[in-house]
Amino acid sequence: MNKKLSQQNHKNKIILINRIYTILILIILFTIILSNLCISYGAYPKLISTLNSAFQKIESWLVSLSTPAAAVAVASGVFIKKFSFGDDERMRIGKKLIRTSLISYALILVIDLVLSTIQNLLSNVPE
Repeated sequence: MNKKLSQQNHKNKIILINRIYTILILIILFTIILSNLCISYGAYPKLISTLNSAFQKIESWLVSLSTPAAAVAVASGVFIKKFSFGDDERMRIGKKLIRTSLISYALILVIDLVLSTIQNLLSNVPE
């Protein structure tokens, strides 16, 4: 019974991770498509410029909110690890929390870097 429950939890985690990756890929593709639309029109129509500024605001909010969230997650992981009092399970949970929060923050920064690079490359295209 316990083994089936753990397998079901593992499957649910995999499904959740796949959904998150799918959403991130769709956001990146949508941003690239919007950037290409802006280049192909030559001038920025009102709708495209509004969407472009909205994506820039979302991107800046994402980076500004992820920094304190990552810091809180790392601090929580350190405290869990520090106050585990020799419990191996709690130490493992603390290490896992620290590792996943740092990886998530790095992923957000890499996505920001990639989107900025794509935007700079597409905005500097000669006509």
